[in-house]
This record gives sequence, C-alpha cells and structure tokens, in this order.
Amino acid sequence: MLEALIFVVFPFCMLFAAISDTLSMTIANRVPVLLVLVFAVVAPMTGMDWAQYGLHFAAGVTVLLVTFALFAMGGMGGGDAKLLAASAVWMGMGIPLVKYIVVSAVLGGVLTLAILSYRKSAIAVFTSRNMFMRNFAEGTNGVPYGIALGAGGLLVFPESPLMVWALEQLATQ
Repeated sequence: MLEALIFVVFPFCMLFAAISDTLSMTIANRVPVLLVLVFAVVAPMTGMDWAQYGLHFAAGVTVLLVTFALFAMGGMGGGDAKLLAASAVWMGMGIPLVKYIVVSAVLGGVLTLAILSYRKSAIAVFTSRNMFMRNFAEGTNGVPYGIALGAGGLLVFPESPLMVWALEQLATQ
C-alpha cells in the first residue's frame, strides 16, 4: 500500500501541476499541500529516521525561502514556488534535490527560449486560440514553469529516498 502511494502521488501531482500550468497558468494550492501531507504521513511508515525526516522538511523550508524571495522580486510565480518547495520535501537534503533543481532549471531555460521563439513566429497567430497553445502565444503571459518543474521532478523522482525505498521493497518480495 505504501509503495502504491509513493508510485502514484508524486508523479500524479507533478503531471497535474504541469498540465494545469499549461492550460491556466496556475498551479492549485491543493497540489503542494497534497505532496507535503502524503510525504508527512508516508515517510515515517517507511522506517525513515526522525533526523532524516526533519532534513526533508528543512529542504522544503529552505527552497520555500529562496523561491519566496524570487517570487517577491517577480522572478517566479507563486504556484511554481510552492510546487518547488513541496517537491523538495520529497527529494530531501542531498543529491536528488540538487539534481532536481538543476534539471528543472535547464528544462525551464529551454522551455523559456522555445516559448519566446514561438511568440515571435507567425504560427503563434494561428495557434493562439488553441486551449493548449494560447498561454504560450500571449506575449504578456509569463512562462508556465510548472511544466519544467513537473518534468524535472519526474526525471529525478526515481532517485528520491522514498522511491528508492519503494523499489527496494518490491525487489525483496
């Protein structure tokens, strides 16, 4: 049962956030709340020691402080900041978190360049009414960074401590 929660909740939340950000340029508060609550309940049941548990939450708080500062300066959306902080709780204080941030930053840079290029192209005029493309075409919109965060999270998730634990559980059965 725990393995199923680990296999489903994080990937579902990251996919939902990416799709939501694509369609509406928002990430609902329930996504980061669900991520944090499920981690808070599931992690102790996996045998994670309390020091490690605390470090996972410290990772989330640290990322939230940095992303809140970026949000205050206009460099990041509020939903993106909350999603990044909540998913940092799953990654913990360590290499998976560093990889997640780096991969998401690279993907976000590529996404930003692609969207800026698309906005300057003639095709943006023709596709601007499409529900999937309208936020990309509108020059006054920001970049739906939830796409990069979702993809980055999914790419690094197999290395996260809970996923490693869940895979080990399956291997021993």
